[in-house]
Amino acid sequence: MKTNETKAKQDAKWVFLKKGTCSRTFFYILNREFGSPKEMEEQAIDPLAGGIARQGYQCGMLWGSSMAVGAESFRRHDDQGKAIAVAITATQHIMKSFVSRTNSIECEDITRCDWSSKLSMAKYFITGKFLSCFTLADKWAPEAIEAANEALSQEQPELAQNPKSCASEVVKKMGGSDEEMVMVAGFAGGLGLSGNGCGALSAALWKTVLELVKEENWKPTMSDPVSENILNTFLEATDYEMECHKICGKRFTTIDEHSEYIQNGGCAELIDVLAKS
Repeated sequence: MKTNETKAKQDAKWVFLKKGTCSRTFFYILNREFGSPKEMEEQAIDPLAGGIARQGYQCGMLWGSSMAVGAESFRRHDDQGKAIAVAITATQHIMKSFVSRTNSIECEDITRCDWSSKLSMAKYFITGKFLSCFTLADKWAPEAIEAANEALSQEQPELAQNPKSCASEVVKKMGGSDEEMVMVAGFAGGLGLSGNGCGALSAALWKTVLELVKEENWKPTMSDPVSENILNTFLEATDYEMECHKICGKRFTTIDEHSEYIQNGGCAELIDVLAKS
């Protein structure tokens, strides 16, 4: 463990330079820790950098880490419901670790950059502010690994409901595999039930780009019409709300509460819209 954590601290910034986005960097680093690299899946998470298609919401490091623990949960648990629940719980644990380091999960709070503005982005890079993200990656990588391993090893409490994740339901409707459904499960309820930027949207972005990556028809660029189209479709469907708690009209305090909401048709129309986008 210590060797892996030391390696992560030593090379996180170099991985960041090579991979290009915070989201892919942490998906890769944790996958490497678990001994299960997923090159195409890692590449497909690029659009979640900048806080969901550069919207400034949850940091891409969290999306990447969540997907990695989801993938590992799938490998450890034959029962899909348990794998989904563990992925959500592990995501929550990772988020607590991140907040203890940064005091916020929001990209815009951390970077002080409006990623939707070309001028703001230019200032971010020209002034060297981007180096703060490399520093954060270096400092948090070993902590992320520790948090992930701790969470995945914890005993999962009994649940009254069959665990569901809005993000998993989107991927399922898009023809995704059981593994892909569990990989995105931690996105539930605005990432780990935190009520922030929509996890179902993030799942749709990732799955759409994954299929393009598989077809060798994807090249990440600052101008991303694929993600922009999905984002615009989503915003039209939600009356231009991005945050889960505003879209749902509530915050989910437990996995059971979120599962019951999805089981009873909560966000069904939005899930359909995203799956078809």
